[in-house]
Amino acid sequence: MPEVVFQVDQTRSMRDQVVPGHNRWHPDIPAVVTVRPGEEFRVECRDWTDAQIGDNDSANDVRDIDLTLPHMLSGPIAIEGAQPGDLLVVDILDLGPVPQQAGEIAGQGWGYTGIFPKVNGGGFLTDHFPDAYKAIWDFHGQQATSRHLPGVRFTGITHPGLFGTAPSPDLLATWNRREQALIDTDPGRVPALGLPPEPRNAVTGTATGAVAARIAAEGARTVPPRENGGNQDIKNFTRGARVFCPVFVEGAKLSVGDLHFSQGDGEITFCGAIEMGGFIDFHVDLIKGGMEKYGVTTNPIFLPGNVEPRYSEFLSFIGISVDHERDTNHYLDATLAYRRACINAIEYLKKWGYTGEQAYLLLGSAPIEGRISGIVDIPNACCSLYIPTAIFDFDVRPTAAGPTRADRGRCAVTS
Repeated sequence: MPEVVFQVDQTRSMRDQVVPGHNRWHPDIPAVVTVRPGEEFRVECRDWTDAQIGDNDSANDVRDIDLTLPHMLSGPIAIEGAQPGDLLVVDILDLGPVPQQAGEIAGQGWGYTGIFPKVNGGGFLTDHFPDAYKAIWDFHGQQATSRHLPGVRFTGITHPGLFGTAPSPDLLATWNRREQALIDTDPGRVPALGLPPEPRNAVTGTATGAVAARIAAEGARTVPPRENGGNQDIKNFTRGARVFCPVFVEGAKLSVGDLHFSQGDGEITFCGAIEMGGFIDFHVDLIKGGMEKYGVTTNPIFLPGNVEPRYSEFLSFIGISVDHERDTNHYLDATLAYRRACINAIEYLKKWGYTGEQAYLLLGSAPIEGRISGIVDIPNACCSLYIPTAIFDFDVRPTAAGPTRADRGRCAVTS
């Protein structure tokens, strides 16, 4: 096993670890350890919410979650010799739930998927599903099942939802300036257009005193992906993936968290993956001057992982950039087209006895594939969503006999 360079006691908050992690991006968060190019090492991770979600049949915890706490990140880890302008080469060697543990914390044999309420984060389909719901998933080796979604069993594409390098002071200022400008266009919007710096509940690693206070006041929230990588939620960052991350500060300062047992393309419920704590093994290297050498000036590039389920048959749903509720055409709007593909899939699954909320949770957590299928044929963009048929224990394909409706239970709801 690789050396563990960041340890997590799953019974304690990230703030109370022997070496705490962090939940903001800032160049002044001190590195907790230094590794050399060519080294392999293990990082242990806490559930992204700092264990605010429980293994139960109520979604009250999702409804009441404090979003000033996420994401809990392990690190930063400095890479010896890394300088601004380099590319940090990150190989994902292995990852998974908390090894050999069963307990009350996500990752200890179970994980969860949540639909966030519109007033607290929302999700891709928040106008259709404005309330909080939840599904608990039990892990069986590489597979997951849920008492809240009976009739479904699938192999997950385990991956980190979030990892990245620290921003430079100038880049951090750019993030805060441009995101605040977006927020200012509609400051009262629900859900909000963005999340500005928030000192409340900021966890600043091993920083103390005035440095910790400055990090809390200036630090960027971890919710969106940015130039440093961050919360990209790409399910193909699985075993065997190689990611080339821009380096903006000395040492690069790599951090990681938000581990997922599985996820569908888009993580559409916001908390749409199967969330968990656990471990991840990395190998790192450097390409000196790689940002200029390869033209990587804004975002990472990557080679997808080579380990994923072998699903060969899919039931696919199409969406176009038409708002059917308002009978309005939009011009090449791929976001609307993918939203319509998701809604079409949900309406189909409801015919088999699932509630809309159950179907929504499934699309966020199962290894579905989402694609931009056409983005040139004016005025309608076309997106498609592929659901593996083998994840169901019944034949989900359409036939002349019609769908067999059954009692599929229900997901966890709020009281």
